[in-house]
Order: sequence, then structure tokens, then C-alpha cells
Amino acid sequence: MRLGSHLLAFIICSLTALGFLLVFEPMRHWFIIPVTVCGILIGADAIDWFRHLDPFDPVGILGLLGIHFFFLAPLLHVRNDQWMYEITPPPDWRPWLGTMACFNALGLLAYLLARESLPRGERQSASVAPHGESWHLNKSWFYLVLGLGLLVSAAAQLWIYASFGGILNYIETSLDYSQRHSFLGMGWIFMIAECFPILAMMTFAVFARGRKSATSATMLVLALLTFIVVQMLFGGLRGSRSNIVWGLFWAVGIIHFWLRPISRSTLVIGGLFLVLFMYLYGLYKGAGLDALETFDDTEAQSELAQSTHRTFESTLLGDLGRSDVQAFLLYRMLRPDSDFDYGWGRTYLGTATLLIPRFLWPNRPPDKRLEGTEALFGRGSHQPFDEETSRVFGVAGEAMLNFGPAGVPFAFAGFGFLVGGIRRFIRSLGPDDPRRLAVPMLIILAFSALVNDSDILLFFLFKEGLPPVLAIWVCSLPRRAMFRKEA
Repeated sequence: MRLGSHLLAFIICSLTALGFLLVFEPMRHWFIIPVTVCGILIGADAIDWFRHLDPFDPVGILGLLGIHFFFLAPLLHVRNDQWMYEITPPPDWRPWLGTMACFNALGLLAYLLARESLPRGERQSASVAPHGESWHLNKSWFYLVLGLGLLVSAAAQLWIYASFGGILNYIETSLDYSQRHSFLGMGWIFMIAECFPILAMMTFAVFARGRKSATSATMLVLALLTFIVVQMLFGGLRGSRSNIVWGLFWAVGIIHFWLRPISRSTLVIGGLFLVLFMYLYGLYKGAGLDALETFDDTEAQSELAQSTHRTFESTLLGDLGRSDVQAFLLYRMLRPDSDFDYGWGRTYLGTATLLIPRFLWPNRPPDKRLEGTEALFGRGSHQPFDEETSRVFGVAGEAMLNFGPAGVPFAFAGFGFLVGGIRRFIRSLGPDDPRRLAVPMLIILAFSALVNDSDILLFFLFKEGLPPVLAIWVCSLPRRAMFRKEA
């Protein structure tokens, strides 16, 4: 079956590249060859997703994302002549896209070898978890713990709104880049406040399981719509698209793993909706409340998108791709007059220290923004909070910031071990294991690790993941008789 998937990936990617080559003259360049190789390498996983994989299999989802990330995005950059702004670009982007694709191809081979080196794991029975530990949910304890958690979370969010003088002032401060220092030191309170939607969705799922009326398609759609509204109130209004996108994916995943399976077609439609949402919410993030006035005026919306650099193309190529950013890093690092000093692991160290509050360590080591800014603009260009980039570089990009292009295959190998381990863990869970409520978080971690940097991953794990996972752990502790009895 894998041979057939590789063959289909070869045919589809080759014909697509040939079409671009014949129709668009800028495509007649050697860069298209390694880009197509990358598409073939990752495309087989996308084919497997359509043929037989579970719709939420992390390997299949990464295959779908990877086709765009490694193959379509570089082609669309050249086709549309769309590139990152605020930098001095190379004379020709194509050689650097092609060279980066060569490193990505090596990285994808490392990813596939590392991922497949781990056994896939077999699904356990409903009552036996890995290593023989029994994980059962005590519903009475669960409702008590999550009820208290919801109250504390709601109180924290109300305190945040009050501390900024109301919701409107909170929104204005959130969307004003010059005021971002106002949120320094508030990471822990945001973590407590913004876990409310997922805790509420988990509570609904546990209550609804086994109740036919509560798991009907109509009720689940209503639950998701309610979830979106709640998610907006608990974190979404401060311009964080990831809060909403990750949260909605997690909510849909809870339905799939705990209540009823979600079909591939539903996920495809949902994915298209999320891309549209990312574009529209990008306008809100770039223009604030003024963006709401353009939603019924196509011409005004287009002008706003251009002025804020929040076009639909920038969503596809900037938010869901890193081709130009990584190609530019390569150009800056490999040119003869490069003045960039590799971080040698400093960005990862800076990420690890983010867990320490600033009031305990005011002068924490800088995170990836130091190396990122100096890689893009030159040595000495980084000035904390004044002159620093907010660019996201992806797993390959951050590896280059630390170890140069030679670090790319090693970063992808680590990425492969991560994805393989997550896949093995998911397949080991029985249908009644409460840890299935947290499985979507692991899938988000898998595809987020490809496109994001270590600081964003750590932020996601602790801010989004810690409270719900802790609640599941407390309410279903293995080897504790007091928690094993079902309510």
C-alpha cells in the first residue's frame, strides 16, 4: 500500500510541477526539481490519509500540511511574486528556495527514517493502558474538579478585563503593538483564564457520552458554535488566532476521540473554514475593530488587507508556510559577507527559561528573537521591545539559527521521533481511556512543531495544555483505588 501511495504522490506532484513549468515562465528554473522531490517525499502520507488512515492520525495530517508547506508554497511564492517584507531581498529568490528545498529533502528523509524507527504500537483494550496501568475516569470527581476549575478560570478572565478597564480597552491594548509590554508577567494568569473553553468542552463531552440526544449532529454543531463564542471571550479577543484555531481543533478532536468519529470530508470542510477564518481574523489583528466595518465591503476589505499585509495570499504563504523566511535565512547565512553568529543552542536555552517568571529572573537569557533579528537585519540590530522581529522560522529555520543549514536534518530527525512517539501513544489507548480527551493536544503539537518555533511550542504546552491535562490526571490517577470507582 505504501508503494502505491508513493507512486501516486510521484505522479500528482510531477504533473503539478510540469503544469506550473509549462504555464509560468518564472518556474523554468532548477529550483522546481528539489521542491518537487520534497512534495513526493511527504505526499505519500497525504495519499495514505485519503486512502486508509484515521482522519486524526498525526502522520496523515502532517502529510496534508506538508504538501502545502514543502511543495505548493514555494511554487506559489514564485508564481505570485509574493515575499516577506521589511527586508532587503536577494536578487533572485529561486536559487535559495531550491537550496533550501535540498536541505528540506534531506530533512524529510531523516524525518521518515526516525518516525518509522519507532514501532507503531497496538491499540489496547478498553480498561488496560500502557505498562498495565488502569486509567478510569471517576465522573463525580471529574465534575467537581472541572467545576471548580471553570469557576477559577472565569474569575481570572473577569479580573483581566477589569484590570484593563473593560473589554474594549483590553482589545485596544492587545492589538496595539507598542503596548505589548502591558502583558509582561501575565502569562500565568492567561493560562488560568484561557483554559475555560477546553475545560467546558471536556465537561460537555463526558456528560454527553452515552446520551444519544446529546451526541446528535445538531447538538454537536451547537456545542462547537458555542465553543467558538466562548473561545473568543477567553483569549480570542486579544488577537491570537492560534488560541481559536488550536482550541477549535482540540474541541473537534474531543468529539472524534470521545463521542463519535468525524469524517474526512468534514475535516476537509473544517480545514477550509479555518483558512478563511485565519484570513479574516488576520485583518482584525492588523486593523483592530476597524476591520469589522469592512466585512460587507469587498473593495474596502482588499484595501485594508494590502495596507496591513494581511492578504489571503499572506495567510496561505506566511501563516501556513515558511518558504521565503527559511530561504532568506539561507541567503543571509551563506553569502560571503555574512556577519551572523550561530546561536549554538541559545534559542532553545532561551525557550527553557521562559518558564521562570520575570519577577524572579528579570534578565532572563533572550529567546529566538535575538538570533532571528540579527539573522534578518544584521549583527547588533536587535533591541529588546524596540527593534526585534516577530517572525516565526519553523523547525528548520530555528535549527539554522543555532547550527546553520547542517542542523536541518538533525532537527527533522528529532521531529520524526516526536511524531512517531505521539502516534504510538495514541494507538495504545483504549476507547474508554480518559487520556483520549487530551489526544488532540498532542496532534496539535505534532503539526505545530513543523511550522513554529520552540518558544511557541512551550507556550502551547504550558498555557493551553497544562490545566486540562492536569485535570484529567487528577481525576483518573492510575493505581489509586479511590479514583477507580466509576460514579
